[in-house]
Amino acid sequence: MEINNKYSRRRFIRTLTYGTGVLALSPQLASLASCFPRTPNKKLGVALVGLGGYSSGQLAPALLETKNCYLAGIVTGTPSKAESWSKKYNIPEKNIYNYSNFDTIAQNPDIDIVYVVLPVSMHKEFTIRAAKAGKHVICEKPMALNAGECKEMIAACNQANRMLSIGYRLHFEPHTLEVMRLGKEKPYGKITSIDTANGFTYRGDPNSWRLKKALSGGGALMDMGIYSIQGSRYATGLEPLFVTATEEKTNPELFKEVDETINYKLEYPGGIVANGKSSYNENVGFLKIHAEKGDYGLEPAFGYGGIQGETPEGAMDFPQINQQAFQMDDFALCVSNKKKTRVPGEEGLRDMQIIDAIYRSIASGNREKIV
Repeated sequence: MEINNKYSRRRFIRTLTYGTGVLALSPQLASLASCFPRTPNKKLGVALVGLGGYSSGQLAPALLETKNCYLAGIVTGTPSKAESWSKKYNIPEKNIYNYSNFDTIAQNPDIDIVYVVLPVSMHKEFTIRAAKAGKHVICEKPMALNAGECKEMIAACNQANRMLSIGYRLHFEPHTLEVMRLGKEKPYGKITSIDTANGFTYRGDPNSWRLKKALSGGGALMDMGIYSIQGSRYATGLEPLFVTATEEKTNPELFKEVDETINYKLEYPGGIVANGKSSYNENVGFLKIHAEKGDYGLEPAFGYGGIQGETPEGAMDFPQINQQAFQMDDFALCVSNKKKTRVPGEEGLRDMQIIDAIYRSIASGNREKIV
């Protein structure tokens, strides 16, 4: 297999150009076809619920690049943000809501999709309220505080006949898609084990909601570990059966309510073991897959950009894309075409079942079954 020679960066960039007609994708990137921007009957309106750093730094700028959807509305509890965002993005007053009057969004035909970008403890409430208001929903990850809440969210969207997607942007990223393909086609033989980690050294606000268990549900595992858990799942195409986990804490005052560093071992069918780490005390982000005929993987593996990959044939040669733009454009197409999203609520539920089991293992000191 000659990845670099057969599928050049120049060819792929030509294929990715917005506005292309017939897609001529290379085999390992064929799964990107569904998220190529096209022209639907109309561009769908997106309302961002919560105007924190991710909305302001990533989602709103991405919505300036999307072809199938646009920033139509905002929901915020801060009047000054409402004013500044209205001016910056030309959002009419009738499309600006707060958390109290949010349910009146049901009467607004400008808004088709609600993107929930709030502290984790608020995901369930606003996903359910949005579905009841007749809006399709994208919910940021982690999906909820626990698997039980995820099930409630899925049920509410199903009952309202609304689509629910989780903000797994990496499912639209070319290097990540190549890892998925390699795991499925196994050109390097059977996967034997995986090493993965994700984290950063926390220097932020000691009063941040991320450090309050009631709001976040947990610390580095919820915030960063979900990426490495996802990584081992999409690298194998399998679901883990058991987990063993331990916790380390070097700064108990700062992380008194939430986890700082967690090491875990996921046991997959076929004897595959994934050794993972999540941390608020280490700058790290890799996904290394060990196979019978050679190793491959990504490092950096989980960022908004700059992802790089290696195979036994050399470096992966794919371009960087705006992950959030592709993610939202794909969901808009799914809504328009009544096609299931590749990252549905069930995907978020599965991650939370694993995270719940990791926390159970830490509490019990035992190997726990993932259910």
